[in-house]
Amino acid sequence: MVTYLLVPSPLLGPATWAPVATRLHAGGHGVVIASVDDVVPVAANLGTVVLVPHSNAGYRASYLAEQLGTVPTVYVDAALPPADASETTLAPAAFLEFLAGLADADGILPPWTQWWDDLGEVFPDEETRRAVEAEEPRLPLDYFRQRVPVAVGWARKPCAYVAFGQTYAEEIAFAQEQDWPVHILDGEHLHQLHDPDAVASAILEAASLLGV
Repeated sequence: MVTYLLVPSPLLGPATWAPVATRLHAGGHGVVIASVDDVVPVAANLGTVVLVPHSNAGYRASYLAEQLGTVPTVYVDAALPPADASETTLAPAAFLEFLAGLADADGILPPWTQWWDDLGEVFPDEETRRAVEAEEPRLPLDYFRQRVPVAVGWARKPCAYVAFGQTYAEEIAFAQEQDWPVHILDGEHLHQLHDPDAVASAILEAASLLGV
């Protein structure tokens, strides 16, 4: 059985993937939610894996996929590392400047949902928002300054991209330039909480186009 290894953003937690995991499991698919730090040990017991990183987890996904034996990767509204670099920071320079203005005197950032004046309709309801916020860590600013490895030639490996609207427009354009399967759903950054059926279907279709 193929197992879909859903990787939430390090800024959030497993609740962001829980509804999609439920849909995949109900459809008879193997599914596990794992943090970026736990991907490799968790995958060791899973057999065939499709890596599915969301948001900031995308920066580390190429190296994780390589460690797992170059497994297919379906990026979901995710950041992408540079195509021709051996390492990357976990935020671009302009965004690091924004984050520096949020950090407290000890260099610790507030939870992700407190970064923005208006989150709009990111959450489908207050109950879901509370569940997600209960898992939000407070990360140090230095987390985003650290450099993490990027797999050589990763963009030519089996990859697909599922986007929610145009938040990651540059990443969408890059994926299209690489001839990856690309699916664009109308939604905001946590659209998997609004329409887990559509997101699960998009992930499965993308994986099938990668030969899974």
